[in-house]
Amino acid sequence: MECMIAKPSKGAAGKTGLWRTFKPIYHPERCNLCQLCWLYCPENVIDVSEDGITIDYEYCKGCGICAKICVKNAIEMVREEET
Repeated sequence: MECMIAKPSKGAAGKTGLWRTFKPIYHPERCNLCQLCWLYCPENVIDVSEDGITIDYEYCKGCGICAKICVKNAIEMVREEET
């Protein structure tokens, strides 16, 4: 019997557009590359490499799950107009 595992596709809900209120800002000096942000991101817009993480803002909805789950506070949510 074969087991199927579903993977989210990047930006399954579409591009964000101009309606996002908050966006995640990554602070690499605090990050320990635990990959929890990548694991919990519902839009699959976080990529992890040995150099750190990158966030695809074109598809990020600004939900804040990545910032909430980060144990090192390496991701901070800021108002869109502040960046």
